[in-house]
Amino acid sequence: MATTYETRLFLNNEFVEAKSGKTFSLNNPYDNTEVPAKLHVAEEEDINIAVKHAQAAFKGEWGSYTGAQRAVPMLKFADLLDKHAKELAHLDAICMGAPTGMHGGFIIPEAAAVFRYYAGWADKIEGESFVADDGTYKIVRHEPLGVCAGIAPWNAPTLYIGWKIAPALAAGNTFIFKSSEKSPLSALLAAKFVVEAGFPPGVIQFVTGPGTTGALLASHMDIKKISFTGSTATGKKVSKLALDSNLKKCTLELGGKSAALVFADADIPNAVGSTADGFLANSGQICAAASRLLVEESIAPAFIDAVKERFSVASGQTGSDPREATTVYGPVADKSQFDTVMSFIEKGKEDKEPIIGGKQKGDKGWFIEPTIFVDPDTNNAIYREEIFGPVLVIKTFKTEEEAIQIANDTNTGLSAQLHTSDLIRALRVSAKIDSGNVSINGPHFPSRMTPFGGFKDSGSGKELGKYGLQEYLQTKSILINMKLPSK
Repeated sequence: MATTYETRLFLNNEFVEAKSGKTFSLNNPYDNTEVPAKLHVAEEEDINIAVKHAQAAFKGEWGSYTGAQRAVPMLKFADLLDKHAKELAHLDAICMGAPTGMHGGFIIPEAAAVFRYYAGWADKIEGESFVADDGTYKIVRHEPLGVCAGIAPWNAPTLYIGWKIAPALAAGNTFIFKSSEKSPLSALLAAKFVVEAGFPPGVIQFVTGPGTTGALLASHMDIKKISFTGSTATGKKVSKLALDSNLKKCTLELGGKSAALVFADADIPNAVGSTADGFLANSGQICAAASRLLVEESIAPAFIDAVKERFSVASGQTGSDPREATTVYGPVADKSQFDTVMSFIEKGKEDKEPIIGGKQKGDKGWFIEPTIFVDPDTNNAIYREEIFGPVLVIKTFKTEEEAIQIANDTNTGLSAQLHTSDLIRALRVSAKIDSGNVSINGPHFPSRMTPFGGFKDSGSGKELGKYGLQEYLQTKSILINMKLPSK
């Protein structure tokens, strides 16, 4: 019996067909076979209906909940994510090729952990008060915004259910979530957990569709906040739509061309693993991946050889079905992404040949050999632009100052890595790196307890931690005249 997948929109705690009847299809990147699922396209009428449901929930039952009451379904939802991690990971594997071992064992449990983290915040949203020494008693309140929306990328679909929805709910908002059209199935499975967890109708809704669906959310006059993760170019479009509509709040987590700096005094085996294996996780399709490796000149030949050897091992592990628990490296997400990555590789070859990789792996699916370019021209696209695939560029440096200059020579500033045994140097250099996130002696994976967001063209606003919660609140000042006589 053929497997069937939920493909409809999830509105007001029910699965419904899109009003237009339009659908789109998916292909499994492992072998390019069609996934037996016709996903519904949410258009203007569907989005308007979703917003009305979300407004009703915000003004109705959900809006009357205490923080402790909001936490109850959030915790149940987290448990359901954990319970169904394998099923969710399977759906991500057939949509965009993520290995089920990594997604089911790490990414999806992290999404559940984010829900638990923000459930803990739900009854701890404090205000402030100031004494009336000038005759006015002053109160500061932090209040929910109302209807919020999020547009997720395709590289870690379930993770962003946690990152975007959980803080919004903890703050008391309602939420409309649009998954990427490349990886929508896991979100629709998660939609089934909304009712089981006990959320009132309209609190969490899921829609699917292409970029036009996201544009309808970003431009809607009754949506108060949009959170977008994706490319810088698309992020700028989302920001303009938000600005031109109702000046809605906008959080943008965008692309990066992050640097990893390896100094001669680093723990070399750890640095090799972090900059090679850490970079290749999810086949390089991670926004915070350090795709520029900067190595101190005195250790460069041996270090580059060691990274090349790890890439060779990874190449031998590339090509297996991502649905198998033992698969380490999957394909890139689809033919479009494959073509994009290969076009970057060809541009790189115009300058020089890679020392390893540079070709399609096998003749089935969208696998790419892990690829390294050493010392490319700094004006080449392979060095300048985000590739979002298993392509690493390596350059050397002589001094700490030069390393900082090279690391900061980019329009992006999402993350960075430093590898050194000198803690003073690590603190000194991390302060000078123009990036929103810096990891020392390890690859960067955001902590749910600290803010994540970029500088420069890598976006604005923060996700995660207390700062991520504040993005879903608006601040109000209340001034009470205490000079009036009592009656």
